[in-house]
Amino acid sequence: MSIFKRIGDIMRSRKETPAAAPSVHPLEGSSIGDIVNVDLEEYVVTGKVVYFDRGYAPHRFAYYVQNGRNISCLLVEKGRSYDCFLCEFVEGALDDPANVPTRLDVDGEDHYELENHQNDITRTEGNTDFRTGDEALFWRYFGTEDRYFFLQWQDGKFVAMQGTRVPPSDVKFMRSAK
Repeated sequence: MSIFKRIGDIMRSRKETPAAAPSVHPLEGSSIGDIVNVDLEEYVVTGKVVYFDRGYAPHRFAYYVQNGRNISCLLVEKGRSYDCFLCEFVEGALDDPANVPTRLDVDGEDHYELENHQNDITRTEGNTDFRTGDEALFWRYFGTEDRYFFLQWQDGKFVAMQGTRVPPSDVKFMRSAK
């Protein structure tokens, strides 16, 4: 073995290997233009809202997804495990976040009880109902037959969604080529 080959091997062995990029869970790291398959139905991600408390990692992700003309919301909540909800937007009217009830009756058929209420900061991408960096109030209600109702308020605007829980294993993201 030649001296130059030995020196080359020593130099290559001391070269730092680049650190691996941190792995981000697909339910958290998806972005605008990605395709999401929920229960055998395909959607395009058109907007994303990330909810977090100052100084802490994000704990909720709202993906605005579109299938044809229909725009829905895939809500992903991060805890010990992931909770996923496929929601449809609901029209309604509330004026003051201080007057949000603990029990909701929707169309006289569905009844929901308040499960929790949080104040979060938002970071947005694409087409959403919210702005980046503002505080958002978030209410989560539960009903019968695994149905849920979500109410959000930011800067004088309410957004209401009604949906069902989806197993995280039924949610598949396909990254878009950028």
